[in-house]
Amino acid sequence: MITNNIGRFACEQQFFSQTRTSPATSLGPTERKKLSLQVLTRSESVSHLAQNYQVSRKFLYQQAAKASDALDETFTAPTDNDKVLFYLPVTKNWIRQFVLALVLICHSSFRGVLELLEAVFDYRNLSLGTIHNIVRAAVQKSKQINNAQDLSNIRVGIPDEIFQASKPVLVGMDARSTYCYLLSAEEQRDETTWGVHLLDLAAQGLHPDYTIADGGRGLRAGQVAVWDDVPCHGDVFHAERDLGKLAFFLENRAAGCTTMRQKLERKMNRAKNKSKGRALSRKLAYARQAEEQAIELAKNIRTLADWMQNDILSLAGPDLQSRRELYDFVVEELRTLESLCPYRISPVLRMLENNRDNLLAFVGILDERFADIAARFNVPLFLVHAVCELQGLDKNLASYWQRRAQLQKKLQGQFHDVETAVCEVLSETPRASSMVENLNSRLRNYFFLRRHIGNDYLDLLRFFLNHRCFIRSERIERVGKSPAELLTGKQHSHWLELLGFDRFSRN
Repeated sequence: MITNNIGRFACEQQFFSQTRTSPATSLGPTERKKLSLQVLTRSESVSHLAQNYQVSRKFLYQQAAKASDALDETFTAPTDNDKVLFYLPVTKNWIRQFVLALVLICHSSFRGVLELLEAVFDYRNLSLGTIHNIVRAAVQKSKQINNAQDLSNIRVGIPDEIFQASKPVLVGMDARSTYCYLLSAEEQRDETTWGVHLLDLAAQGLHPDYTIADGGRGLRAGQVAVWDDVPCHGDVFHAERDLGKLAFFLENRAAGCTTMRQKLERKMNRAKNKSKGRALSRKLAYARQAEEQAIELAKNIRTLADWMQNDILSLAGPDLQSRRELYDFVVEELRTLESLCPYRISPVLRMLENNRDNLLAFVGILDERFADIAARFNVPLFLVHAVCELQGLDKNLASYWQRRAQLQKKLQGQFHDVETAVCEVLSETPRASSMVENLNSRLRNYFFLRRHIGNDYLDLLRFFLNHRCFIRSERIERVGKSPAELLTGKQHSHWLELLGFDRFSRN
């Protein structure tokens, strides 16, 4: 019996040892090489190979990675770090354009330019005064180019006021091309100052269909004085930001109330152990009531802010009349909650009450263009609006695909054409001045220039930013082009060549 048990145990051990050996471990070098080549050449799908060889997909990817590393190592040519790649003729003109490139592209300080030339080129025949003269000459040339630019192609202008060293800087940008047509430091930002600049720009051909701006009174008054026929739409960026800040503050306050209630409860528990719980009972009751009210208020404000951002002020949404009704509902709800936190809610409420038509002005433009789409494709207008609202839904939800299928059935073969036209309208309709805020953040890297050449550095920066090509962008049509090219539709020379320099070429 013992012998039989030993024999059965040996058979079981052999069986389990065989089952523990995976097919991957039994593959030799030749089979692994073959598998890795099949994965790299994609002669068969990875799933099919894994099934045939009874291995995991992870194992196949690991073998393919090893083979790829081996190929890279085999075909990588040995590098000679001391080999001369090309010769560079260094002239005074080359030094001048190199200085400008360091200052504008690399944000290098004047002393940093001197240090680099000495460290890399062993060149010491340059002074701070010479660098100042080089940049000053570029400023004068930049002014001439800026003032000669035709601005008649700008259809939507975005004026704004940013602040540097506690002084206003007047800014103006084209919404489509991001061309900066105004960048000037001033002492005031009143109607007269804005009016003078807008008159100068009008002489260059600037007369947009409409502008988008915040609530700056001097800005709007100056525009009315120069272009009484050009409407100024509201900027949804600041409205959404103010509502978001309000909701964030109330959420933090609610969290603080929760912390205070928990702290009092811990004190209460310790007091109860000493039979002194009554001393804190009233405070704890007030804390619980305050926490409940704070949480409820924060929840309601967050809901209203989300409605405003995602349904009312969003590009994809209902028609103008529906949005106005929703907007008025949000304002009325805020008014009922105002007494719970007046010093925070009242400013936001007043802003929303006074700017409804300005903030929703972009929806009127959408409605007009959607009516044109409905007429062009001979479809009901409400279906065009339904396609617009579809763009605001999450594609990962089943409701999106259900509604999409319903619209495809109603519009039949015209659905894709209508959707393409709607998406084009949405992408071409700006509603915020956020790109001006982005410009302000970019200007901060050049504040050191103001100390050397004064506020005229803004003319140089305006020229540089307008004629420098986009290396990357969320909009594919902008990549490899400058704002000036996007504005005019014509190519121009490199910005260094526009300043009168001959760029080095290895050809």
